[in-house]
Amino acid sequence: MTTQAIKSSSNAPERAIDSVDVLIVGAGISGIGMAVHLRDLCPGKSFALLDRREEIGGTWNLFQYPGIRSDSDMHTLGFKFEPWTEQKAIADGPSIMKYLHRIKNKNDLEKHIRLDHKVLSASWSSEDARWTVTAERSNGERVVMYANFLYMGSGYYDYDQGYDAKIEGIETFKGEVVHPQFWPKDLDYSNKKVVIIGSGATAVTILPNVAKKAAHVTMLQRTPTWYFARDARDKLANFLRKIMPDQWAYNIIRKKNVFMQDLVYRTARNNPEKVIAKLEKPLKKELGDKYNKEDYTPPYGPWEQRLCLVPDSDMFKAIRAGTADVKTGHIDTVTADGIILKSGEKLDADIIITATGLKLAVAGKVAFEVDGKPINFHDHFYYKGCMFSDIPNMAIVFGYLNASWTLKADIVSEYTCRLLNHMDATGTKIANPVLTDGVEEDELFDFSSGYILRSINELPRNGKEMPWKLNQDYLFDKKVLLKWPVDDGVIQFYGPRSVASSQEELTMEAAE
Repeated sequence: MTTQAIKSSSNAPERAIDSVDVLIVGAGISGIGMAVHLRDLCPGKSFALLDRREEIGGTWNLFQYPGIRSDSDMHTLGFKFEPWTEQKAIADGPSIMKYLHRIKNKNDLEKHIRLDHKVLSASWSSEDARWTVTAERSNGERVVMYANFLYMGSGYYDYDQGYDAKIEGIETFKGEVVHPQFWPKDLDYSNKKVVIIGSGATAVTILPNVAKKAAHVTMLQRTPTWYFARDARDKLANFLRKIMPDQWAYNIIRKKNVFMQDLVYRTARNNPEKVIAKLEKPLKKELGDKYNKEDYTPPYGPWEQRLCLVPDSDMFKAIRAGTADVKTGHIDTVTADGIILKSGEKLDADIIITATGLKLAVAGKVAFEVDGKPINFHDHFYYKGCMFSDIPNMAIVFGYLNASWTLKADIVSEYTCRLLNHMDATGTKIANPVLTDGVEEDELFDFSSGYILRSINELPRNGKEMPWKLNQDYLFDKKVLLKWPVDDGVIQFYGPRSVASSQEELTMEAAE
């Protein structure tokens, strides 16, 4: 990595220009995973990780609400190269942070990580075959970096704001209003009446944990959610680690869990009633006479939206104990001391938690340009679920909606390393998925989740066939990214050269 100082033409602090082979944006699960794969599979490449926060971890560092935990088992949310060895397979946030720090230290990543670097813009030059990336530090200093390849591991939602559900009358409430994404460290909910608006994974996590101290917790939902109750501990995994090496046991459980996730997902789509019966059984057992079918039966089938994991049935136990309950209804208005539903019922509240969802943000809200032209991602198609049409030398991680995020992050990292090694072997500097004519468009997601539907017109487009497709099928993607040829006749390898000559040569090749 080379560095040189330059003088700013404005009154801004002096900036430094660095150059690396690969620049990774984001030091959460996606970025940390890519750094390890890159170090192992492309040992000659220089790289750096930029993250806007002052600690690694991404989502697991940002979210601080009570009980924050994984919504996937850690044998699939963990990386393939680093076994999860804790007793609980459904892990809390601090345990996941400990796991990420262990990987960082074990792989000597500290020297590559630059915290407090918020990426503002990224501009690609075909003539120079490189990205120019501008980041800003909290003191106002701007740092400019050159990179031959850009890897976006910045997640899929807006770190600056959650979804604003525009709740009528919320400004008149005299108590505290809290969004889980920005949980106050000093929030005291002891002996308070708490209403959680929402019924997704965040609400389901907060309810049993806040109920331990609050006077009472009500989860207010417009629409019920499908819940999947399971033990937080994986007994088979814990047993296998006693009789074989950790990595062996981890590999076995990882394969088993991938198979079971895929089986349940496909069964849910083909035989939803069978899955519904399986999901309802533990609810009825744990809730007893508190079970009201209407509160736990969504108007959509299982896996038409993501299932909500309930480890050790903790939410249902809190409801059965009487420290929490669920209400289904629509808000009429919020008053000074509670919420009035359209049914006329009033829910008294000292604290309102707006667990109303995330706001999606493609590629960390970075301002992208390719050869001087601003990029609107909705004008581009996914390529193999990890690159975009006509955007050279950039990969991105968008995890699965029906499985663990890290399953996708692992194979995208490995594919990117395959791509980089192919470019070295062929002496080319540019890899560009050039969009061909006649690509038939398909809906991006076969999911009805609100956070997806709200942002669908801002997201990249999806084709009906590979390679212009973002899949929700890990086993298929694994074949595509790790087994199929890198040079598939669609992605173009060339350069560096001017934009005009690149386009002219591609046109001549197509004509031949």
